[in-house]
Amino acid sequence: MQQDFLLVWKMKNGDEEAMDLFVRKYYAKILQYCQYHCPDRDTAQDLTQETFVRFFAALASYRHNGRSLNYLYTIARNLCIDWGRKRREYLFLEDEGEQKRTEEAGKDEMEQFDQKLYLESALKKLPDELREAVVLHYFHELSLRETAGILQIGLPLVKYRMKRAKELLRAELEQEGSV
Repeated sequence: MQQDFLLVWKMKNGDEEAMDLFVRKYYAKILQYCQYHCPDRDTAQDLTQETFVRFFAALASYRHNGRSLNYLYTIARNLCIDWGRKRREYLFLEDEGEQKRTEEAGKDEMEQFDQKLYLESALKKLPDELREAVVLHYFHELSLRETAGILQIGLPLVKYRMKRAKELLRAELEQEGSV
């Protein structure tokens, strides 16, 4: 995290190369996060770019505490929520390009795709607050404490949400498997 502290310090002093390095360091992770919440890559890219625009707009007042990525996730989360409200669309919509690729895939890839669809279907059925905790913890490999910080809730509540999400996912996947 010392590298981030130095990058933030350089960015605050107008170093454009540091800004470029910062964006390159975190762009893929923020894009991946936004893609979980958007139906297409273009929208996810727009939200990712807006995340960095807002980060840099608030850079003068930003106090680095060793968690730049968590701060970016928080900005991206808020943007995704706002986008979802405006568009009235929901999380985890399938990308058309991925559907076309899977039509041409072999049997093993089709089985993996079916498993992914079962999982995505089960995730869609989770309440928003449970799904968000699962995505941050498992898909973005954040600790429970980091997840709590991004969601702005206590650690015990994150643990409860994870436990409840696992129960609901297990029940849903068992039900889909028996159909």
